Amino acid sequence: MISNADRRAPEARRAASRAPRAAAAACKVTVCRGCCCGDARKVPGVDHAGQIARLREAVGTSAAVRASDCLDVCDQANVMVVQPSPQGRAAGGRPVWLGLVNDDDALADIASWLRAGGPGIAEPPGVLDLYAFTVSRRVREALED
Repeated sequence: MISNADRRAPEARRAASRAPRAAAAACKVTVCRGCCCGDARKVPGVDHAGQIARLREAVGTSAAVRASDCLDVCDQANVMVVQPSPQGRAAGGRPVWLGLVNDDDALADIASWLRAGGPGIAEPPGVLDLYAFTVSRRVREALED
């Protein structure tokens, strides 16, 4: 005999399988943690490990935050790449490279922008213009492989 809990199990599994899709619709933030980014010798006085945790907490479900190996722009440590959501991409949003992200005020501005929708959906706070940079074609193409 099948219990009520067993009958509900397929519904729960379907609901759980839908949850990752909702997260996939959010912006993505790649935080460089390679040879220079995240290294106290290169950027002293920053809680590098805590930076990712604080960003994840600040953005909640608005963005997926992940760490990456070296993104090959070491002169801009600490580097983050903000990728638009599918909706943001459809609206013309493109990945935004941010460098020298070494303080909590910058993290707060990034998180605020992501909660508002990120690239293509919301205008970034003006102060983020100070952090944005254009990555070389060589680096960009290497990441697309």
